[in-house]
Amino acid sequence: MTEPKHGIVLGGGWAGMLAAHVLARHLERVTVVERDVLPDGPRHRKGSPQGRHVHVLWSSGARIMDTLLPGMIDQLLDAGARRIGFHQDLVTLTSHGWQHRFPPRQFALMCTRPFLDWKVRERVLATGRIAVRQRAEILDLVGDTERVTGVRVRDMDSGVSETLEADVVIDACGRGSRLRHWLTALGLPPLEEDVVDAGIAYATRVYQAPPGAAAGFPAVNVAADHRLREPGRFGVVYPQEDGTWMVTLSCTRGAGLPTHDEDFLPYARTLRHPLVADLIGLAEPLTSVAVSRVGANRRLYPERLDSWPEGLLVLGDALAAFNPIYGHGMSSAARAAAALDTELQRSGTGGGATRRAQRAISAVVDDPWIMAASKDVEYVNCRMNTTDPRLTGGVVARQRFSDLIADRSIRASAVCDVVTDVISLTAPQSELASSGFLSLMQKDRVLPELTEPPLTPDELALVKLNPRSTVGAGGS
Repeated sequence: MTEPKHGIVLGGGWAGMLAAHVLARHLERVTVVERDVLPDGPRHRKGSPQGRHVHVLWSSGARIMDTLLPGMIDQLLDAGARRIGFHQDLVTLTSHGWQHRFPPRQFALMCTRPFLDWKVRERVLATGRIAVRQRAEILDLVGDTERVTGVRVRDMDSGVSETLEADVVIDACGRGSRLRHWLTALGLPPLEEDVVDAGIAYATRVYQAPPGAAAGFPAVNVAADHRLREPGRFGVVYPQEDGTWMVTLSCTRGAGLPTHDEDFLPYARTLRHPLVADLIGLAEPLTSVAVSRVGANRRLYPERLDSWPEGLLVLGDALAAFNPIYGHGMSSAARAAAALDTELQRSGTGGGATRRAQRAISAVVDDPWIMAASKDVEYVNCRMNTTDPRLTGGVVARQRFSDLIADRSIRASAVCDVVTDVISLTAPQSELASSGFLSLMQKDRVLPELTEPPLTPDELALVKLNPRSTVGAGGS
């Protein structure tokens, strides 16, 4: 049997480029089909509307990226990205109070999404083994219920349609994927879908950070308290690669959102603490407000179909999209790329390997799915269409246990370490139900509750704010 030679990846974003890079390690040729023109620099593009809002790449995803593209973390840091140690370099008001700034257990990379995509895309395409077909609209899949053999595309400039043949096709089209329609057109039964929609919306502006603050001031996160049983409001101030702050204000259904520049600062003042408003009140805005209302948790279940066509895979937001506020999307896509790489190394692409690979990819999105979805169901006005028993049963008991962990982790260092491992997707969520963790919840030393942001006098001086309290700023 001839080994497969050509792979096609639908979508040239973060997930698509990592998937293309993995395919190129195992196939002779790879083609990325992209509707947009991919910019040759850190610029926004139409096909990535969420790119104007804050993004974080958790350490789990960053380490996978660095394994696939050695030295990529250092390359991003050298170009200006910030490495934020959790929780030393972050000031967070959680639903249960201020988080003590414990020594870092995990980290996140903070930079603009166009910058990250551009840097990774440059590295991936530098090998010369991946071609990019731009300005191409994907019309449908080619094949039948047993095997997908390619895709039919239309050139958006000439209007000419053609079929591109491939041994493997990966759908990495993001939230706009039409996979369910394409599979139905092939004669397959409807693909199951779960949706948990808290009505998340985002408004973002970029500010010039005060001198020294972009590198020397912590990231800031003010979250809502779901226990108040009212629509939630959130605000973050995250440093970016060019010495700016990206400020994103967000809300759940019913809270409203600032859509005009003059409303942005007043809205920030309605958060649970004035820190975000205090910071941007003294900073110079560089952009107008950018708004997005695409934030529902949505998951497909290709592994549940009795028959899955060989030669087809789906990953990234096309498979499972999460509320972006939790920062799991990019790391989940990286985990999927790593799972794909493992399966291709193990058994290639023939004899049912594609179905096994899809199961492995689907398995690695389960933890981020349940973390995001179970958190969002706690907010009022959340709309659900799901059969996941973890979301439809035992809600009160689950929320009580979740609240207990949240209360303890902000004040107990060892508990916080385990929770951070789970949130960063470094450890499985099942770790929170282990006997070792439950014992740790009882034994770990609990620090006093913080009543104000844990900022040091030097940090406050950087942003010209008056000290309120510095208790716990060093994690002691």
